[in-house]
Amino acid sequence: MDITTGLGLIAGVITIVTLILMGGDLRMFYDMHAIIIIFGGSFSATLIRFPLVAILHGLPLGMKFAFTMRRTTQRELVDEIAGLAEIVRKQGPIGLEKATVDDPFLAKGIRFVADGYDGDFIRDNLERDRDNFLTHLDEGQKIYRAIGDCAPAFGMIGTLLGMVQMFANMTDPSKLGPFMAVALLATLYGALVANLFCLPIADKLHVKLVDEEVNRTLIIDGVLMMREAKSPTLVREMLLAYLPEKHRHSADEEAAAVAA
Repeated sequence: MDITTGLGLIAGVITIVTLILMGGDLRMFYDMHAIIIIFGGSFSATLIRFPLVAILHGLPLGMKFAFTMRRTTQRELVDEIAGLAEIVRKQGPIGLEKATVDDPFLAKGIRFVADGYDGDFIRDNLERDRDNFLTHLDEGQKIYRAIGDCAPAFGMIGTLLGMVQMFANMTDPSKLGPFMAVALLATLYGALVANLFCLPIADKLHVKLVDEEVNRTLIIDGVLMMREAKSPTLVREMLLAYLPEKHRHSADEEAAAVAA
C-alpha cells in the first residue's frame, strides 16, 4: 500500500480544517451552489474530453493505483530475478514451479518459463500485458489531470455567476451574503479539488507509470534470460543496466562479497 497518498490527503485536510476553525466554523464554508458548479461543471467538461467508458474505468483505476500500488525497486527485482536464475541453473525450469513471487507480472513470466513456452510467445505476451497496463495507468492520470484543469476554471465561472447575481440584487441586502458566498467558495472549492486531490493524484500516477514501465521491461528481459538458461551472474550483470549509476557499484560490491 502506498501510504504517502493517504498521508498527504489527510495532512492537507487537517491543515485546511484547522485554518477554518481558527477563524469560524465549518458551516461558513459550505455552499451547495458552489459544489454544484465545481463538480457538475468539471464532470461535464471531462465527459466532453473522454468517452464515458474511459471515465468509468479510469477514475476507480486511478484511485486504486494511487493508494494501493506497492512500489518495487529495480534493485529488489534484480536480486529476485538473479535468485530465480540460480534456481533454473540448479533445478532446471521445472524448479520455478515451487518459487514464491509477490509480483504478479513476474509470477506470470516464471510460470511461462516453467511450462516451457517459446521465447517469442513469452516476449509477445508479456509486452502486450505491459503495454495494456501502462495504457490504463496513462488513461487514469489523464482523466484526473483533466478534472484538475477544469476545477479552478469552473471555480472562476462560479465566482463570476455569484458576482453577477450579487450586483443584480444590490437593492435586496438579504441576498448579497449568499451570492457572495457562492462567488468566493466556488473559487476555494475549485482550487482545493485541483491542487489537493486531482493534480497530485495525476502526478502520482505518472510517476508510477514511468516506474512500472522500467520494472516490467526489466522483468521481461530477466524472464527471457531465464528461458535461455543464462547464468545468474550474467543475468545480474545485464539487469544492473536498469539501475541508476550510483546503485550499480554498490550492487556489484555486494555480489562480489557474496561470491567470495
